[in-house]
Amino acid sequence: MSPFIAELLGTMILVTLGDGVVANVVLNRTKGHNGGWIVITAGWGLGVALAVYCVNAMSGAHLNPAVTIGLAAIGKFAWAGVPAYLLAQMLGAFLGAVIVWLAYLPHWAVTEDKGAKLGVFCTAPAIRRPAANLVTEIIGTAVLVLGVLAVLSPDNLVPNSGFDTGFAPFLVGILVWSIGLSLGGPTGYAINPARDLGPRLAHFFLPIPGKGHSDWGYSWIPIVGPIIGGVIGAVIYQLAWAPHVPLITP
Repeated sequence: MSPFIAELLGTMILVTLGDGVVANVVLNRTKGHNGGWIVITAGWGLGVALAVYCVNAMSGAHLNPAVTIGLAAIGKFAWAGVPAYLLAQMLGAFLGAVIVWLAYLPHWAVTEDKGAKLGVFCTAPAIRRPAANLVTEIIGTAVLVLGVLAVLSPDNLVPNSGFDTGFAPFLVGILVWSIGLSLGGPTGYAINPARDLGPRLAHFFLPIPGKGHSDWGYSWIPIVGPIIGGVIGAVIYQLAWAPHVPLITP
């Protein structure tokens, strides 16, 4: 499997399970209706872990433009490979959202809340303050990229021990779950431009009854914030941890 296809499929799996758990909680007459924030954050964390397990060996399982650009910024991923990874991630996120739409097809018409329908696909702030929302996304993504690099470093997972490949994806999922629980409240923790923009485009194009607008006025925040945060997280790791241990690319 080529890295492009791996990133596409991995991001598709991530969004299918991540947006899927949101749909299960917020859409009317589902078995998981009103399951709450713990269910959503756990579903996203497990979805990330499974997606990383599926494609880590083929592409490094970035599954996130913020991760790809962050690694490139510190010289741990070739800039020449960035456009293909970003395209694959965007396509995968769009397809994952389409799969969720199909899986919950009867539930769109029985859900009147336009905000809930949009929330299945993409993020929105609890309190709309663009500057504060941007800062939240920067912080969350910086924690993500720094956490991924630190957790997967040889100090924690010895290379070629079996534990590095066996436990790394699970630990990344736990990290995403932790970010959702601790930092997800203000903005819904996009922490991934593809995860937000791809499904937002799907929401715009798909025939969803009474869906309302796709909130393009907010859409730049879950793109710009995670990219800035990803670079900051990678640079912090490079400055504080990398001088002491060799880096493992996730």
